[in-house]
Amino acid sequence: MIKPKKFLQKLIKIFKFGSGKGRKNEEDLQKIAEQEQKHFPFEILVAATKNFHATHKLGQGGFGPVFRGRLSDGREIAVKKLSQTSNQGKKEFQNEAKLLARVQHRNVVNLLGYCVHGTEKLLVYEYVSNESLDKLLFKSNRRQELDWKRRFDIICGIARGLLYLHEDSHNCIIHRDIKASNILLDEKWVPKIADFGMARLFPEDQTHVNTRVAGTSGYMAPEYVMNGQLSVKADVFSFGVLVLELISGQRNSTFSSHSESQSLLEWVYKLYKKGRSLDMMDSAIVASAVPEQVAMCIQIGLLCTQGDPQLRPTMRRVVVLLSKKPGNLEEPTRPGVPGSRYRRSRRPPALSSTAGSSGETDSRTFDPSLHTSTASASTSTVVSPRSDPYGKRPMLG
Repeated sequence: MIKPKKFLQKLIKIFKFGSGKGRKNEEDLQKIAEQEQKHFPFEILVAATKNFHATHKLGQGGFGPVFRGRLSDGREIAVKKLSQTSNQGKKEFQNEAKLLARVQHRNVVNLLGYCVHGTEKLLVYEYVSNESLDKLLFKSNRRQELDWKRRFDIICGIARGLLYLHEDSHNCIIHRDIKASNILLDEKWVPKIADFGMARLFPEDQTHVNTRVAGTSGYMAPEYVMNGQLSVKADVFSFGVLVLELISGQRNSTFSSHSESQSLLEWVYKLYKKGRSLDMMDSAIVASAVPEQVAMCIQIGLLCTQGDPQLRPTMRRVVVLLSKKPGNLEEPTRPGVPGSRYRRSRRPPALSSTAGSSGETDSRTFDPSLHTSTASASTSTVVSPRSDPYGKRPMLG
Protein backbone atom coordinates (compact mmCIF):
# COMPACT_ATOMS: atom_id res chain seq x y z
CA MET A 1 0.00 0.00 0.00
CA ILE A 2 1.32 3.46 -0.84
CA LYS A 3 1.52 6.09 1.86
CA PRO A 4 -1.37 8.60 2.11
CA LYS A 5 0.89 11.48 1.13
CA LYS A 6 1.97 9.73 -2.06
CA PHE A 7 -1.64 8.81 -2.77
CA LEU A 8 -2.67 12.45 -2.60
CA GLN A 9 0.23 13.54 -4.75
CA LYS A 10 -0.64 10.99 -7.42
CA LEU A 11 -4.31 11.83 -7.32
CA ILE A 12 -3.54 15.53 -7.65
CA LYS A 13 -1.12 14.82 -10.49
CA ILE A 14 -3.72 13.18 -12.71
CA PHE A 15 -5.97 16.22 -12.42
CA LYS A 16 -3.28 18.81 -13.16
CA PHE A 17 -4.32 21.92 -15.08
CA GLY A 18 -4.42 21.16 -18.79
CA SER A 19 -4.76 17.39 -18.39
CA GLY A 20 -6.60 16.17 -21.48
CA LYS A 21 -6.43 12.38 -21.19
CA GLY A 22 -9.85 11.81 -19.63
CA ARG A 23 -9.90 8.04 -20.15
CA LYS A 24 -6.37 7.63 -18.76
CA ASN A 25 -7.25 9.83 -15.77
CA GLU A 26 -10.17 7.57 -14.91
CA GLU A 27 -8.01 4.44 -15.19
CA ASP A 28 -5.30 6.02 -13.04
CA LEU A 29 -7.90 7.08 -10.47
CA GLN A 30 -9.22 3.52 -10.28
CA LYS A 31 -5.73 2.06 -9.94
CA ILE A 32 -4.70 4.47 -7.19
CA ALA A 33 -7.98 3.97 -5.36
CA GLU A 34 -7.43 0.20 -5.39
CA GLN A 35 -3.90 0.58 -4.00
CA GLU A 36 -5.14 2.85 -1.24
CA GLN A 37 -8.14 0.59 -0.51
CA LYS A 38 -10.47 3.42 -1.46
CA HIS A 39 -11.86 1.49 -4.38
CA PHE A 40 -15.36 0.04 -4.04
CA PRO A 41 -16.15 -2.84 -6.40
CA PHE A 42 -19.20 -2.02 -8.49
CA GLU A 43 -20.93 -5.23 -7.38
CA ILE A 44 -20.66 -4.16 -3.74
CA LEU A 45 -22.40 -0.85 -4.49
CA VAL A 46 -25.09 -2.58 -6.54
CA ALA A 47 -25.82 -4.88 -3.60
CA ALA A 48 -25.70 -2.04 -1.06
CA THR A 49 -28.25 0.05 -2.97
CA LYS A 50 -30.45 -2.88 -4.11
CA ASN A 51 -29.37 -2.26 -7.68
CA PHE A 52 -29.87 1.51 -7.27
CA HIS A 53 -33.55 0.99 -6.56
CA ALA A 54 -35.86 4.00 -6.66
CA THR A 55 -36.79 3.51 -2.99
CA HIS A 56 -33.13 4.11 -2.08
CA LYS A 57 -32.86 7.34 -4.02
CA LEU A 58 -32.03 10.33 -1.81
CA GLY A 59 -32.07 13.05 -4.45
CA GLN A 60 -31.13 14.21 -7.91
CA GLY A 61 -28.67 16.91 -8.85
CA GLY A 62 -26.75 18.24 -11.82
CA PHE A 63 -24.17 15.50 -11.26
CA GLY A 64 -26.71 12.68 -11.21
CA PRO A 65 -28.78 10.68 -8.69
CA VAL A 66 -27.70 9.94 -5.11
CA PHE A 67 -28.62 6.62 -3.47
CA ARG A 68 -28.60 5.39 0.09
CA GLY A 69 -26.93 2.04 0.72
CA ARG A 70 -25.80 -0.33 3.46
CA LEU A 71 -22.54 -2.28 3.25
CA SER A 72 -22.20 -5.84 4.51
CA ASP A 73 -20.38 -4.56 7.62
CA GLY A 74 -23.41 -2.42 8.52
CA ARG A 75 -22.03 0.94 7.47
CA GLU A 76 -24.52 3.24 5.76
CA ILE A 77 -23.30 5.07 2.69
CA ALA A 78 -24.50 7.60 0.13
CA VAL A 79 -23.56 6.80 -3.47
CA LYS A 80 -23.38 9.57 -6.05
CA LYS A 81 -23.90 8.05 -9.49
CA LEU A 82 -22.74 10.07 -12.47
CA SER A 83 -25.37 10.55 -15.12
CA GLN A 84 -23.90 9.00 -18.28
CA THR A 85 -25.38 11.77 -20.44
CA SER A 86 -23.80 14.57 -18.41
CA ASN A 87 -20.54 16.03 -19.69
CA GLN A 88 -20.72 18.64 -16.95
CA GLY A 89 -21.17 15.87 -14.40
CA LYS A 90 -17.95 14.23 -15.57
CA LYS A 91 -16.02 17.38 -14.74
CA GLU A 92 -17.77 17.62 -11.38
CA PHE A 93 -16.91 13.98 -10.65
CA GLN A 94 -13.22 14.60 -11.26
CA ASN A 95 -13.27 17.90 -9.37
CA GLU A 96 -15.02 16.47 -6.33
CA ALA A 97 -12.80 13.38 -6.18
CA LYS A 98 -9.66 15.50 -6.45
CA LEU A 99 -10.62 18.05 -3.82
CA LEU A 100 -12.24 15.81 -1.21
CA ALA A 101 -9.32 13.35 -1.26
CA ARG A 102 -7.37 16.07 0.53
CA VAL A 103 -10.08 17.27 2.90
CA GLN A 104 -10.87 15.94 6.35
CA HIS A 105 -12.88 18.00 8.81
CA ARG A 106 -15.81 17.42 11.12
CA ASN A 107 -17.91 19.94 9.20
CA VAL A 108 -17.10 18.68 5.69
CA VAL A 109 -18.70 15.51 4.29
CA ASN A 110 -16.34 12.52 4.30
CA LEU A 111 -15.53 10.91 0.94
CA LEU A 112 -15.07 7.16 1.56
CA GLY A 113 -14.05 6.08 -1.91
CA TYR A 114 -14.63 5.81 -5.64
CA CYS A 115 -15.79 3.36 -8.26
CA VAL A 116 -15.08 3.46 -11.99
CA HIS A 117 -16.68 0.49 -13.75
CA GLY A 118 -16.89 0.74 -17.52
CA THR A 119 -19.02 3.80 -18.20
CA GLU A 120 -20.20 3.90 -14.57
CA LYS A 121 -18.56 6.46 -12.28
CA LEU A 122 -19.52 6.71 -8.62
CA LEU A 123 -18.44 8.55 -5.49
CA VAL A 124 -19.09 6.96 -2.09
CA TYR A 125 -19.69 9.11 0.99
CA GLU A 126 -20.61 8.63 4.61
CA TYR A 127 -24.39 8.64 4.94
CA VAL A 128 -25.66 11.66 6.84
CA SER A 129 -28.91 10.66 8.56
CA ASN A 130 -30.78 13.96 8.80
CA GLU A 131 -30.32 14.71 5.12
CA SER A 132 -29.99 18.28 3.89
CA LEU A 133 -30.73 21.47 5.78
CA ASP A 134 -33.14 22.78 3.15
CA LYS A 135 -35.41 19.74 3.57
CA LEU A 136 -35.80 20.51 7.27
CA LEU A 137 -35.85 24.27 7.01
CA PHE A 138 -38.07 24.77 3.96
CA LYS A 139 -39.73 21.54 2.91
CA SER A 140 -40.92 19.50 5.87
CA ASN A 141 -42.93 19.44 9.04
CA ARG A 142 -39.71 18.86 11.00
CA ARG A 143 -38.96 22.57 11.11
CA GLN A 144 -39.87 22.69 14.79
CA GLU A 145 -36.95 20.35 15.50
CA LEU A 146 -34.62 23.16 14.49
CA ASP A 147 -34.84 25.23 17.66
CA TRP A 148 -32.55 28.21 18.15
CA LYS A 149 -29.75 26.25 19.83
CA ARG A 150 -29.58 23.82 16.92
CA ARG A 151 -29.68 26.62 14.37
CA PHE A 152 -26.93 28.51 16.18
CA ASP A 153 -24.79 25.35 16.36
CA ILE A 154 -25.38 24.81 12.63
CA ILE A 155 -24.27 28.38 11.88
CA CYS A 156 -21.10 27.87 13.96
CA GLY A 157 -20.35 24.50 12.34
CA ILE A 158 -20.70 25.83 8.79
CA ALA A 159 -18.44 28.75 9.70
CA ARG A 160 -15.77 26.38 11.03
CA GLY A 161 -16.02 24.21 7.91
CA LEU A 162 -15.57 27.21 5.62
CA LEU A 163 -12.65 28.49 7.70
CA TYR A 164 -10.98 25.11 7.24
CA LEU A 165 -11.53 25.19 3.47
CA HIS A 166 -10.33 28.79 3.10
CA GLU A 167 -7.34 28.79 5.43
CA ASP A 168 -6.53 25.47 7.10
CA SER A 169 -6.72 22.81 4.36
CA HIS A 170 -3.78 21.93 2.11
CA ASN A 171 -4.86 24.59 -0.38
CA CYS A 172 -7.39 27.38 -0.23
CA ILE A 173 -10.66 25.95 -1.55
CA ILE A 174 -13.58 28.15 -2.58
CA HIS A 175 -16.78 26.11 -2.50
CA ARG A 176 -18.83 28.44 -4.79
CA ASP A 177 -22.18 26.85 -3.94
CA ILE A 178 -22.83 27.28 -0.22
CA LYS A 179 -26.58 26.97 0.30
CA ALA A 180 -29.05 25.07 2.48
CA SER A 181 -29.32 22.06 0.15
CA ASN A 182 -25.53 21.58 0.28
CA ILE A 183 -25.44 21.41 4.07
CA LEU A 184 -26.03 17.91 5.45
CA LEU A 185 -26.92 17.18 9.08
CA ASP A 186 -25.83 14.02 10.88
CA GLU A 187 -27.61 12.22 13.70
CA LYS A 188 -26.17 14.70 16.21
CA TRP A 189 -27.21 17.65 14.03
CA VAL A 190 -23.59 18.41 13.15
CA PRO A 191 -23.56 20.28 9.80
CA LYS A 192 -21.37 18.99 6.99
CA ILE A 193 -20.59 20.99 3.85
CA ALA A 194 -21.23 18.85 0.76
CA ASP A 195 -21.23 18.98 -3.06
CA PHE A 196 -17.78 20.11 -4.19
CA GLY A 197 -18.49 19.72 -7.89
CA MET A 198 -18.04 23.44 -8.50
CA ALA A 199 -15.33 24.12 -5.90
CA ARG A 200 -12.09 25.78 -6.96
CA LEU A 201 -8.53 25.74 -5.71
CA PHE A 202 -7.36 29.28 -5.07
CA PRO A 203 -3.79 30.52 -5.73
CA GLU A 204 -2.20 31.77 -2.52
CA ASP A 205 -0.62 34.85 -4.08
CA GLN A 206 -3.84 36.30 -5.49
CA THR A 207 -6.61 38.42 -3.98
CA HIS A 208 -9.10 37.16 -6.57
CA VAL A 209 -9.35 35.40 -9.90
CA ASN A 210 -11.59 36.18 -12.84
CA THR A 211 -13.65 33.19 -13.84
CA ARG A 212 -16.94 32.25 -15.44
CA VAL A 213 -19.84 32.30 -13.03
CA ALA A 214 -21.22 29.16 -11.38
CA GLY A 215 -23.54 29.00 -8.42
CA THR A 216 -27.14 29.28 -7.32
CA SER A 217 -29.37 32.30 -7.73
CA GLY A 218 -29.89 34.12 -4.46
CA TYR A 219 -26.57 33.04 -2.94
CA MET A 220 -24.00 34.51 -5.34
CA ALA A 221 -22.07 37.66 -4.47
CA PRO A 222 -22.72 40.69 -6.75
CA GLU A 223 -19.09 41.18 -7.82
CA TYR A 224 -19.02 37.52 -8.87
CA VAL A 225 -22.26 37.71 -10.86
CA MET A 226 -21.38 41.06 -12.47
CA ASN A 227 -17.70 40.53 -13.25
CA GLY A 228 -16.87 36.88 -12.61
CA GLN A 229 -14.58 38.12 -9.83
CA LEU A 230 -14.09 35.19 -7.45
CA SER A 231 -12.49 35.25 -4.01
CA VAL A 232 -13.16 33.67 -0.62
CA LYS A 233 -15.46 36.63 0.00
CA ALA A 234 -17.93 35.04 -2.45
CA ASP A 235 -18.29 32.11 -0.01
CA VAL A 236 -18.60 34.61 2.85
CA PHE A 237 -21.50 36.26 1.04
CA SER A 238 -23.26 32.91 0.53
CA PHE A 239 -22.70 32.06 4.18
CA GLY A 240 -24.30 35.36 5.22
CA VAL A 241 -27.38 34.60 3.10
CA LEU A 242 -27.61 31.16 4.71
CA VAL A 243 -27.38 32.66 8.22
CA LEU A 244 -30.31 34.99 7.50
CA GLU A 245 -32.30 32.11 6.00
CA LEU A 246 -31.71 30.01 9.12
CA ILE A 247 -32.94 32.81 11.38
CA SER A 248 -35.94 33.81 9.26
CA GLY A 249 -36.94 30.38 7.96
CA GLN A 250 -37.37 31.97 4.53
CA ARG A 251 -35.49 31.26 1.31
CA ASN A 252 -33.78 34.27 -0.25
CA SER A 253 -34.19 33.10 -3.85
CA THR A 254 -37.99 32.88 -3.56
CA PHE A 255 -38.55 35.68 -1.06
CA SER A 256 -41.91 37.34 -1.65
CA SER A 257 -43.43 37.90 1.77
CA HIS A 258 -42.85 41.62 1.79
CA SER A 259 -43.70 43.51 -1.38
CA GLU A 260 -41.63 46.57 -0.41
CA SER A 261 -38.42 44.52 -0.37
CA GLN A 262 -37.00 42.75 -3.38
CA SER A 263 -34.99 40.22 -1.37
CA LEU A 264 -34.64 38.73 2.09
CA LEU A 265 -31.40 40.69 2.51
CA GLU A 266 -33.06 44.03 1.76
CA TRP A 267 -35.95 43.24 4.13
CA VAL A 268 -33.63 42.30 7.00
CA TYR A 269 -31.43 45.35 6.43
CA LYS A 270 -34.45 47.68 6.57
CA LEU A 271 -35.62 46.08 9.82
CA TYR A 272 -32.09 46.35 11.23
CA LYS A 273 -31.87 50.07 10.42
CA LYS A 274 -35.20 50.58 12.20
CA GLY A 275 -33.94 48.73 15.29
CA ARG A 276 -36.43 45.90 14.68
CA SER A 277 -34.15 43.13 13.40
CA LEU A 278 -35.69 40.52 15.72
CA ASP A 279 -38.98 40.93 13.84
CA MET A 280 -37.53 38.74 11.08
CA MET A 281 -37.24 35.67 13.34
CA ASP A 282 -38.90 32.44 12.29
CA SER A 283 -41.89 31.86 14.58
CA ALA A 284 -40.57 28.33 15.21
CA ILE A 285 -37.59 29.68 17.19
CA VAL A 286 -39.17 32.58 19.08
CA ALA A 287 -39.74 30.50 22.23
CA SER A 288 -36.19 29.09 22.32
CA ALA A 289 -34.30 32.15 21.06
CA VAL A 290 -31.63 34.03 22.99
CA PRO A 291 -32.40 37.56 21.74
CA GLU A 292 -28.87 38.97 22.11
CA GLN A 293 -27.40 35.96 20.31
CA VAL A 294 -29.97 36.13 17.51
CA ALA A 295 -29.35 39.87 17.07
CA MET A 296 -25.59 39.23 16.86
CA CYS A 297 -26.09 36.55 14.19
CA ILE A 298 -28.36 38.85 12.17
CA GLN A 299 -25.69 41.54 12.25
CA ILE A 300 -23.01 39.00 11.26
CA GLY A 301 -25.23 37.87 8.37
CA LEU A 302 -25.56 41.47 7.21
CA LEU A 303 -21.81 42.09 7.53
CA CYS A 304 -21.15 39.00 5.39
CA THR A 305 -23.56 40.11 2.66
CA GLN A 306 -22.34 43.70 2.24
CA GLY A 307 -22.09 44.86 -1.35
CA ASP A 308 -18.40 45.72 -1.10
CA PRO A 309 -16.43 42.46 -0.72
CA GLN A 310 -13.58 44.27 1.04
CA LEU A 311 -15.92 45.13 3.90
CA ARG A 312 -17.03 41.54 4.46
CA PRO A 313 -15.25 39.76 7.32
CA THR A 314 -13.10 36.69 6.70
CA MET A 315 -14.40 33.36 7.96
CA ARG A 316 -11.75 33.42 10.68
CA ARG A 317 -13.18 36.65 12.02
CA VAL A 318 -16.72 35.22 11.78
CA VAL A 319 -15.70 32.17 13.82
CA VAL A 320 -14.12 34.41 16.45
CA LEU A 321 -17.24 36.60 16.66
CA LEU A 322 -19.51 33.56 17.02
CA SER A 323 -17.36 32.18 19.84
CA LYS A 324 -17.63 35.34 21.93
CA LYS A 325 -20.45 36.77 23.95
CA PRO A 326 -22.60 39.18 21.95
CA GLY A 327 -20.95 42.58 21.84
CA ASN A 328 -20.53 45.65 19.69
CA LEU A 329 -19.94 44.94 16.01
CA GLU A 330 -19.29 47.19 13.04
CA GLU A 331 -22.29 48.75 11.37
CA PRO A 332 -23.11 46.82 8.18
CA THR A 333 -23.50 48.74 4.95
CA ARG A 334 -26.27 47.99 2.45
CA PRO A 335 -26.29 44.33 1.32
CA GLY A 336 -25.35 43.50 -2.23
CA VAL A 337 -27.69 41.81 -4.66
CA PRO A 338 -26.77 40.38 -8.08
CA GLY A 339 -26.84 43.18 -10.62
CA SER A 340 -26.24 45.91 -8.04
CA ARG A 341 -23.23 48.15 -8.06
CA TYR A 342 -21.55 48.98 -4.79
CA ARG A 343 -19.75 52.16 -3.87
CA ARG A 344 -16.24 51.75 -2.54
CA SER A 345 -16.05 52.92 1.04
CA ARG A 346 -13.29 53.12 3.58
CA ARG A 347 -12.60 49.87 5.36
CA PRO A 348 -13.42 50.01 9.09
CA PRO A 349 -10.29 49.65 11.30
CA ALA A 350 -11.69 46.50 12.90
CA LEU A 351 -11.61 44.61 9.61
CA SER A 352 -8.10 43.61 8.67
CA SER A 353 -6.85 43.35 5.11
CA THR A 354 -6.53 39.78 3.93
CA ALA A 355 -5.60 37.94 0.80
CA GLY A 356 -9.14 36.74 0.18
CA SER A 357 -10.75 40.04 -0.53
CA SER A 358 -11.40 41.33 -3.97
CA GLY A 359 -8.58 43.79 -4.56
CA GLU A 360 -6.73 45.79 -7.11
CA THR A 361 -3.86 43.43 -7.93
CA ASP A 362 -3.72 41.64 -11.24
CA SER A 363 -5.76 38.48 -11.53
CA ARG A 364 -5.30 35.18 -13.28
CA THR A 365 -7.77 32.85 -14.88
CA PHE A 366 -7.77 29.18 -13.95
CA ASP A 367 -7.27 26.56 -16.63
CA PRO A 368 -10.65 25.50 -18.02
CA SER A 369 -9.83 21.83 -17.38
CA LEU A 370 -10.79 22.40 -13.77
CA HIS A 371 -13.70 24.72 -14.50
CA THR A 372 -17.06 23.23 -13.52
CA SER A 373 -19.50 26.07 -13.99
CA THR A 374 -23.10 25.58 -14.91
CA ALA A 375 -23.62 29.28 -15.49
CA SER A 376 -21.44 31.84 -17.22
CA ALA A 377 -21.16 35.56 -17.67
CA SER A 378 -18.57 37.78 -19.27
CA THR A 379 -17.19 40.85 -17.59
CA SER A 380 -19.36 43.03 -19.79
CA THR A 381 -22.57 41.05 -20.03
CA VAL A 382 -25.00 39.78 -17.42
CA VAL A 383 -27.47 37.10 -18.46
CA SER A 384 -30.50 36.25 -16.38
CA PRO A 385 -30.35 32.67 -15.08
CA ARG A 386 -33.05 30.11 -15.68
CA SER A 387 -33.60 27.36 -13.15
CA ASP A 388 -32.16 23.88 -13.31
CA PRO A 389 -35.11 21.42 -13.32
CA TYR A 390 -33.66 19.81 -10.21
CA GLY A 391 -33.21 23.14 -8.44
CA LYS A 392 -29.45 22.66 -8.15
CA ARG A 393 -28.02 25.63 -10.04
CA PRO A 394 -29.02 28.34 -12.46
CA MET A 395 -28.12 27.81 -16.06
CA LEU A 396 -27.68 30.48 -18.66
CA GLY A 397 -29.55 30.05 -21.90
